[in-house]
Amino acid sequence: MKKLFLILAVAGLCSFSAVNVFAQDETAVEQVVETTDAPLTTTTEAESQTENAPMHQQLKQKFIEGGVEWMTPLLLCLIIGLAVAIERVIYLNMATTNTAKLTQEVEDALRNGGIEAAKEVCRNARGPVASIFYQGLSRYDEGLDVVEKTVVSYGSVQMGQMESGLTWISLFIAVAPMLGFMGTVIGMVAAFDSIEKAGDISPTMVAGGIKVALLTTLGGLIVAVILQFFYNYIVSKIDSLVIRMEDSSITLVDMLTAYSKK
Repeated sequence: MKKLFLILAVAGLCSFSAVNVFAQDETAVEQVVETTDAPLTTTTEAESQTENAPMHQQLKQKFIEGGVEWMTPLLLCLIIGLAVAIERVIYLNMATTNTAKLTQEVEDALRNGGIEAAKEVCRNARGPVASIFYQGLSRYDEGLDVVEKTVVSYGSVQMGQMESGLTWISLFIAVAPMLGFMGTVIGMVAAFDSIEKAGDISPTMVAGGIKVALLTTLGGLIVAVILQFFYNYIVSKIDSLVIRMEDSSITLVDMLTAYSKK
């Protein structure tokens, strides 16, 4: 958890630094346009340079054009959501073990050295299956019914730990498009305000508000799509681990039942 907070803090600092850089670039562009003697030629050259610019510069320009006040929350949603998703992916991959190999080692230790030897194997292994095995073996003296209940209860605890952070990812997936649509509505309102003040409809008059509206919507959808891929991968990984946990729990109860009959 401490590592997660550190990742979030670094991500937040990086995002605010990026916003400051974008704001400085926007100020520099405005100063060039204000001081030039040929605004039409400068605008044409700037558009040509933008089209031929690298991808990261084009994204930076679109970020500025979309409005820092609307694109910044979307950027924060993306960075924090990715930080949480990457932390979950690392955690789940570290929790993934060779369940068949672990089960065989526990069975061999149980046959040759008894409960304490099997507990030692589980203590030296990582992953939720090893933790469930250890908890079940620790309650063997209380009876198989207690072992079975312990395995089920601790399996629920392990599932809760694996699902930690998913609510935040789903929150950002839902909030990002809403923020984009909010920017869309406000951009359209600004466009209609310009029409109302001028008393006439001109493409150049409403283009700015409509452009902001489209860029904020696009930004929100991009954030949601990226995080949705991570969310689905994490859910599928958790489902796979849960199936292994349930199958291994049944195997453990069967092993202890056979061991108690000796």
